Amino acid sequence: MKFKLSLLAAVAATTFAATAAKADISVATAGPITGQYATFGEQMKKGMEQAVADINAAGGVLGQKLKLEVGDDACDPKQAVAVANQLAKAGVKFVAGHFCSGSSIPASQVYAEEGILQISPASTNPKLTEQGLKNVFRVCGRDDQQGMIAGKYLLDKFKGKKIAILHDKSAYGKGLADETQKALNAGGQKEAIYEAYTAGEKDYSALVSKLKAGAIDAIYIGGYHTEAGLIARQMKDQGLNAALISGDALVTNEYWAITGSAGENTLMTFGPDPREKPSAKAVVEKFRKAGYEPEGYTLYTYAAVQVWAEAVKAAGSTDVAKVTAVLNKTTFDTVNGKISFDAKGDLTTPDYVWYKWSNGAYAQIK
Repeated sequence: MKFKLSLLAAVAATTFAATAAKADISVATAGPITGQYATFGEQMKKGMEQAVADINAAGGVLGQKLKLEVGDDACDPKQAVAVANQLAKAGVKFVAGHFCSGSSIPASQVYAEEGILQISPASTNPKLTEQGLKNVFRVCGRDDQQGMIAGKYLLDKFKGKKIAILHDKSAYGKGLADETQKALNAGGQKEAIYEAYTAGEKDYSALVSKLKAGAIDAIYIGGYHTEAGLIARQMKDQGLNAALISGDALVTNEYWAITGSAGENTLMTFGPDPREKPSAKAVVEKFRKAGYEPEGYTLYTYAAVQVWAEAVKAAGSTDVAKVTAVLNKTTFDTVNGKISFDAKGDLTTPDYVWYKWSNGAYAQIK
C-alpha cells in the first residue's frame, strides 16, 4: 500500500510540475482605460493586446503563453497605487505602463517592492527614472528633452515677443511647462505670463481673456489634449490669434474633435512617427486590417512588450534582476526601431520632432 501511495504521489508531483511549467506568464498594461484621457488608455491596451497575441502565436516566452491583465488608473495617482497592488497580487511579472507620469511615479514604488519590471510607453517626467529604482524603464523621451526643444523654438520664432506658459498642475503638464520655461529663460527671455489651470473644467474663457488682454503672441501648454483643445476653441471665440504650442499629449485625433478648425496650425513635439518606420510595417498593417489606426502610443506599448519578451528570453528567466541586467546591456529591435537604455532606464537615443495640426490631421514637419 505504501508503495502504491508513493507511486501516486510521485505521479501527482510530476503532473503538477508539468502543469506549472506550462503555466501562463501574467503581464499587464495600466493606464487611463476610463476617464477623460481614455483615448490614450485605448492606445496602450490595443498595443499590448496585439503584442501579446503576436508573441503567443510565435510560441510565447520560455515555452509559456502570456496572459494579459489590464489595470485602469484613470490617470489618478491613488488609483494607480491601488492598481499596482492588484497587479502584484495577480502575480504579474511585467507592466507596460503607466501613461500619466503622476501615476507611473507612485506605482513604480510598488513594482520595485514587489519585484515587477515596469516599462512606461509614455511617462515623460524625469523623476520617474531619477528615483534610483533598478526595475523602471521607458521607451519614450523625457520632459527635459522635450522642453529644451520647445524652449529653443520659442526663442527662435518669438524672440522679443510676449509668451505665455500654462500648465494643468499634473506631474506631466507642470514638468513639461517648467522645462520649457527653463530653456526659454536660459536663452535670455522671460515669459510674460506663467499660469496654472485646473484640468477637467469646461470654461477657460477667463484665462483666455487674460491672455488676450496681455497681447500674448505665443502660448505654450503643458497639459493634455482635452483642456488644450478647449483653450484653443475659446481662443478662437475671443479672437485671440496667438500661436498654440504643446507636447506629446496632443497626439490623438480627439484633439481635433474638440477644436475643429480652431486647432489649425497647433504645433506639438513627439517622437518620429513609428507608423512610418519599416520596422513597424507588418504590425501597422495588422492593426489597419482590423480597423484600428495605431496612432500615438499604440506602437510604443507594443515596443515595450517586445523589449521585455526579448530580455526574458536572453535571461532565461522572468526574475526582475536577471531581466534588468539584460536590459542594461542590450540593443533591441522593435517596431520603433533599435532601442537601448542608459543606467537610469532612459533611452540612449531619444528623439523629438515637430508636428503640426492641419485640416483635421497631424503630420510631422519635415
